[in-house]
Amino acid sequence: MAFGGWSNRRAARRVRPGNGVPLPRFRWWQLLSRSVRTLTLRAPDGTVSTYAVDVRQLGDRDDGAVRARLYRDGALVSLSTTPARFPVPGGHIEVVVGTYGLRRCHYVRADGTEAQLTPHPASAEGRRAHLHRTHPELSRLVGVVSTLLVLVGICVAVPQLVETISHIPPVADALGTFDLPVHIPVEANIAAGVAAVAGSTERALRLRSNWLDSLAS
Repeated sequence: MAFGGWSNRRAARRVRPGNGVPLPRFRWWQLLSRSVRTLTLRAPDGTVSTYAVDVRQLGDRDDGAVRARLYRDGALVSLSTTPARFPVPGGHIEVVVGTYGLRRCHYVRADGTEAQLTPHPASAEGRRAHLHRTHPELSRLVGVVSTLLVLVGICVAVPQLVETISHIPPVADALGTFDLPVHIPVEANIAAGVAAVAGSTERALRLRSNWLDSLAS
């Protein structure tokens, strides 16, 4: 989901300068609530810097807004509410946050090519990436299972949603009503919801979230 022209301009207006504070250490209790991704770039003058994007997915303590913060060599240089677009040497970094984590954290070069930033090894994304590097077959299996869990959640939730909408009087008068042939118990709904959340969370760790995950939620 790359940014378009209007989205680019809007995201650029949200960027604010940073105050140079250092990048906080990654703590174990932030495993599922914080994302840190890094990228090393060479500037036109030949200097090499490491950029880090830090996102607290539950929002900031003061106002609850979800912000992306850009650090250069460990110092805060800019911040923005998401979706965010940070200018960096040779292009820009795009950051999009979804319901279950990051949906996008890519370096987009001036020629339009792009690459994902590298996840912090202590983060959930970093541990998932390590699994993919060390056990690729298991990683692929986990990926397939997570997608199936999301699809199960959709198959359970969507028909019930259609049934509910079809009983709204204006909709019923225009299109008729739809009734499920079987009653889905509360326990099944809860199990399907938990499965969908688990699957979507795993997919977010790999930046694989899309409209399916939003539908499942």
